[in-house]
Amino acid sequence: MKTMMKMILCVGFTLTAGVSQAACNFDVEVGDYLKFSAADMTVEKSCESITVNLTHSGSLPANVMGHNWVLSATADLDAVAVAGMQAGLDAKYVQPGDSRVLAVSAVVGGGETTSVNFSIDDLTVGGDYMFFCSVPGHSYSMRGVFVVQQ
Repeated sequence: MKTMMKMILCVGFTLTAGVSQAACNFDVEVGDYLKFSAADMTVEKSCESITVNLTHSGSLPANVMGHNWVLSATADLDAVAVAGMQAGLDAKYVQPGDSRVLAVSAVVGGGETTSVNFSIDDLTVGGDYMFFCSVPGHSYSMRGVFVVQQ
C-alpha cells in the first residue's frame, strides 16, 4: 500500500512539473541559434506590470545574430515581422509607432542582457497573443504563446 501511494505521488509530481505557472516576471535566454528558452508565457491579469529579462548567452554580436522580444496579437505577428525588416537594427526591427506592437525589447547580441517592462491593462483574458523575435528571418522559429489568465 505504501509503495502504491509513493508511486501515485511520484506520478503526480511528474505531471505537474511540466505545467506552466502564471508569473509577472520572466527570464528568457537566447543564444547563437533561433530559439527562445521559453515556448510559452502565462501571466495573471492581476499583474501590475510584466517584465521580460532577455539574456543572449551566445557570442555573436547583435548585427550578426541579435535577438529581441516582441509581443503582438497572433493575427498581427507576420505583418509586424515583415514591417520590421524594413525598420532595421537601429529601430529594433520594429516600425516606429506600430500600434500592433504591444511590447518590444532592445536587440541584444552575445553576452548582453535587456529588459522590457509593460502593462497588460489593455490585453484581454484569453486573448490570442504571441511573442517573437522580429530580427529578419527569426520570427518563423522564435515564437511562443503569451496567455493572459484571470
